[in-house]
Amino acid sequence: MAKKEETISLVDTFSEFKELKNIDRTTMVSVLEESFRSVIAKMFGSDENYDVIVNPDKGDFEIWRNREVVADEDLTNPNMQIPLSEAQKIDASYEVGEEVTDEVIFAKFGRRAILNLRQTLASKILELEKDSLYNKYIDKVGSIINAEVYQIWKKEMLLLDDEGNELLLPKTEQIPTDFYRKGETARAVVARVDNKNNNPKIILSRTSPVFLQRLFEMEVPEINDGLITIKRIARIPGERAKIAVESYDDRVDPVGACVGVKGSRIHGIVRELRNENIDVINYTANTSLFIQRALSPARVSSIRLNEEEKKAEVFLKPEEVSLAIGKGGLNIKLASMLTEYTIDVFRELDANAPEADEDIYLDEFKDEIDEWVIDAIKAIGFDTAKSVLNAPREMLIEKADLEEGTVDEVIEVLKREFDEEKPMPQE
Repeated sequence: MAKKEETISLVDTFSEFKELKNIDRTTMVSVLEESFRSVIAKMFGSDENYDVIVNPDKGDFEIWRNREVVADEDLTNPNMQIPLSEAQKIDASYEVGEEVTDEVIFAKFGRRAILNLRQTLASKILELEKDSLYNKYIDKVGSIINAEVYQIWKKEMLLLDDEGNELLLPKTEQIPTDFYRKGETARAVVARVDNKNNNPKIILSRTSPVFLQRLFEMEVPEINDGLITIKRIARIPGERAKIAVESYDDRVDPVGACVGVKGSRIHGIVRELRNENIDVINYTANTSLFIQRALSPARVSSIRLNEEEKKAEVFLKPEEVSLAIGKGGLNIKLASMLTEYTIDVFRELDANAPEADEDIYLDEFKDEIDEWVIDAIKAIGFDTAKSVLNAPREMLIEKADLEEGTVDEVIEVLKREFDEEKPMPQE
């Protein structure tokens, strides 16, 4: 009796699993039946003459074996055949060639069979659990979820969803200023689901542009309703982002709708992104105009495009150059990411100034200044000697990320060039 109860408890175990993991009835019955058949096949070499009936509602099961009645002396396969003398003990009317169906008490197969069944069932349940987790989250890729911070490691955080499923938020997918404690709730987007060796890993992200897009969709009803479309996003997580939006209704101002009255809509997003500055601009298919808007707040004087190489030469007044480049070069970097054009910034020279035609491109100084230093200066928008000499020394140090001594050497070389060009005074 104890063995019978032990076997039935297997169904109870699976019933508990069903309640926890929301496994449907059909799947549960199928897994139980497969587990029984797997054990039977291992024991007898075949399970084709067995009927397994599982009743999950009652928490029990039945196993019936079908065997052909043969003469006692013709018995060759006790699993598929039953001798006539034994069959007639069940019912005296049985004859050779008929089929006998009798119930099998699984517990009588012994403890080894029961242990085998437990292991098989546990393996199938684990496999089912992994499939269920994968299927659930593969459909959630690109969606925002809230999860509880369970454990914090150096390279990643472990979070748990409402059902206790494990989710990973790698350090590389966290905003640099993110700080969480165990038990707090973190919000992130499902970036991807890795399923190597049928071992699903759910990877979350807070740095993905999709995370920013989903936050706008949640905060701005017009985006959710389809009146406003997010066309492009560029992010440097935790620092700054640019988002280009377009309205399909002339009565709706897409930028105003996204920002909200006194910034009411965008403030919540900025807080979630650890005070990441967000520029919202109007999208346009006009590449030149789009680049001008992307470089805001700088005002562009003129643009020269190379559409084949996706390059743009942007000319600005001297006082606008630093605005276009932005602190640490962030503005021009984001503008390039948003427009998908390589943007080179040039200072406009005053054509009426007598020294305008006397300026010299920095590339001419490669024999005196290291090329990497020239490239660093050009990267922040200064291509000529006089544009560098006219720029504040502190700007060159900070934006080009150069040592003070290096900047001073560059300035000295450039000054010397123009001093040498001055005519010698007449005696």
